[in-house]
Amino acid sequence: MGRAGPRGLTAGQRYETDERVGRGGIDPSCKRLRLGRHHRHDGDIMPVTGSPTIAQAALHGLCPRCGAKTLFDGIVRFAVKCRACGQDFRRFNVGDGPAAFLTFGIGALIVALAIALELTVHPPVWVHIALWLPLTALATLYSLRIAKAAMLALEYRNKAREGRIGDGRGDDDSE
Repeated sequence: MGRAGPRGLTAGQRYETDERVGRGGIDPSCKRLRLGRHHRHDGDIMPVTGSPTIAQAALHGLCPRCGAKTLFDGIVRFAVKCRACGQDFRRFNVGDGPAAFLTFGIGALIVALAIALELTVHPPVWVHIALWLPLTALATLYSLRIAKAAMLALEYRNKAREGRIGDGRGDDDSE
């Protein structure tokens, strides 16, 4: 292996930039570098390892842009921005849409399991309380985390934004 140069690259390796991006400049502090792959970030070029899939971002709480595990600040609360690439998560509007569906779905599953347990084993009431309350809370919180991360990753991937009402000059919405 050759001697590393000023940017940590060995002989024969180089940064490749996309001519469409504009001004160059690699962020040397970013630890998620794959040579030759960059994307635009507010006028700067940021090195990336590739965007994670929707499933990867949802299951592991990964930033949809760089793949760093920086999506959440709490159990289900999004971080303000990615600490690795600076992606602003406040611009995404995930809302509470997944919460209602998950509550009904998990509630139906837990009730079915509780009825099945009651009909087969006949445990005392305290067993039902000790088993189903924490299981319901954990299942709801974890699935809400997954669903919110998936929706944010889908919004990022599909470049979703708020809808706008046209100005009435026809159905051409190009600006």
